[in-house]
Amino acid sequence: MRRLRAASGWESVSPVSIGIATLPADADPYALRVAQSVAGWFRAAGLRVTVTPVAPEELYRRVLIRNDFDAFVGRLPARLREPDGLYALLHSRFGSEPGWQNPFGYANFDVDERLTEARAATGETRSEALAAVQHGVARTQPFSLVAFPDAVRAVRGDRFAGWTRRDYRSPLGYLALDASPERTDRAADAGAIDEPTETAAVTADEPSTLRVVVTDRRPTENLNPLAAEFRWSGVLTGLLYDRLGHETASGRVEPWLADGWEFERVDGRPRARVRLRDDLAWHDDEPVTAADVAFTYALLSDVTLGRTDEAAETATESEAAVAAPRFRGRSSLVADAEALDRLTVEIRFVDCTAEVATRALAVPVVPEHVWRGRTGSASVGGVDFGAASEALVTNNVPPVGSGPFAFGRNVPGDRLVLERDDDHFLADAAPADLPGDVDGLPPYERVDVTVVGADETAVSMVASGDADVTGTAVGAETIPRIGRSEPVDLVVGRSASPYVVGYNARRPPLTNPRFRNTLGHLLDRRALVDDVFEGYAWPAASPLAGTDLVPPDLRFEDGHPVTPFLGSDGTVDAAAARETFREAGYEYDDGTLVERD
Repeated sequence: MRRLRAASGWESVSPVSIGIATLPADADPYALRVAQSVAGWFRAAGLRVTVTPVAPEELYRRVLIRNDFDAFVGRLPARLREPDGLYALLHSRFGSEPGWQNPFGYANFDVDERLTEARAATGETRSEALAAVQHGVARTQPFSLVAFPDAVRAVRGDRFAGWTRRDYRSPLGYLALDASPERTDRAADAGAIDEPTETAAVTADEPSTLRVVVTDRRPTENLNPLAAEFRWSGVLTGLLYDRLGHETASGRVEPWLADGWEFERVDGRPRARVRLRDDLAWHDDEPVTAADVAFTYALLSDVTLGRTDEAAETATESEAAVAAPRFRGRSSLVADAEALDRLTVEIRFVDCTAEVATRALAVPVVPEHVWRGRTGSASVGGVDFGAASEALVTNNVPPVGSGPFAFGRNVPGDRLVLERDDDHFLADAAPADLPGDVDGLPPYERVDVTVVGADETAVSMVASGDADVTGTAVGAETIPRIGRSEPVDLVVGRSASPYVVGYNARRPPLTNPRFRNTLGHLLDRRALVDDVFEGYAWPAASPLAGTDLVPPDLRFEDGHPVTPFLGSDGTVDAAAARETFREAGYEYDDGTLVERD
């Protein structure tokens, strides 16, 4: 029959192929192994699958900016698992924008409606809307949620204390560290601590330096807080750039750069009057003003600031605007912002609750006198790229922020040094005035970040006394090494950043929700937790897992409640998988899943 079809020009069939992009083993302890396991299960069901490890910035360019992928294995940023974070992650209005806002190209109008409803609702109505969103996502699988990993870190307690009480996803976790009793006693005995010169190498016996070892080289190369492909975590840029408010571990946004704010409802929408602290300054000694805050929100909404170049003149208003890909969910809450005087800014919001609107206050504030010059078209070698502005492509080195630490020096791919700003407002703030247990400037005067190539090397540096903390979480295989090192403590915390298999719903056959649903049935999350994460993770069926917003019927117990694994003990039931694909409208040709051209 195949020969007859070929000879007569009858309808032909094509094998179903999926490419999975992911991070290499030296950039992520789990992603490649998850991708290889998933690829094996997909192949058992008859799909043709390739796995391609790529460098972090290239992976995120493909996924977040160019949408050039079939599927990827990676992690969702923690901020996207907040209830309103799902709006940016899943709403179809963001499907054509770059960044973590809907990188899947997912379009589900029922989900859109419920996401919009949840922004403006409270109480039971909001809970019901979010429950409907979670059920819709579990059925249609824009991404298959794998598991939430435990965040494993190696730390030393002989120089700084308080490690086990901190959240290292936020700069607040590092700012709240205390000097260890041992270090304080040594300093008292010595009488004083000599400070190194600016050009001196940072050595292990300098207690005024927090030594951080990481496996991600991107922060040493790029300090642009808006660069989605370079910013997995906002910890280092959070030390350089202040925000009006910081999110605490409980999810509340509390004043930071702002002295406070007052909300009111005007025409049915929230409006906030935000007061800045007095005598704030950028690291170049220019004053921080309300005009900088208003400029920041205008820049996040459109990094071109409505430029009138030829490309913009020929486009519609909505096409000409280029929103910043990071913080898009939060900036989309802001209708506009206006400086009322030097220290007061009025922020008007879209239709949402005041509780949701406060999320928009947790974005980095940037200096207008530096960033206004970056709103023109990005150019390379004299060639303009009208679709992007310089604000999105600059590496922003050296950066000018207002945070508690200023840029010192960097060696791209190897090292970054930040210096404490002793004129920062933290030097005078009262303990009760600050979120996250921060009670002033930290006990160290600089942060020295060193890049290494593997988790084992990072742990070894902490064990040998050459570093104080592994700034990036390390894999479970390093735990025995940490346990054998007497001066090293193991800090394990539940991460809010889950691993997912993300699908590009713009590309067939991934455009078909029934096809994606069947792929979800081919993941044995329990086996992944046991074999890949070595038990240091917890499987889940909802990105809101771990909160009280997950409906009872979406809690992961014996298996995934909506897409249970088609097999057992990590082995796919090939016959059951093929029958499920046939029910979804697909066929098999000599054991290979095919679709008609």
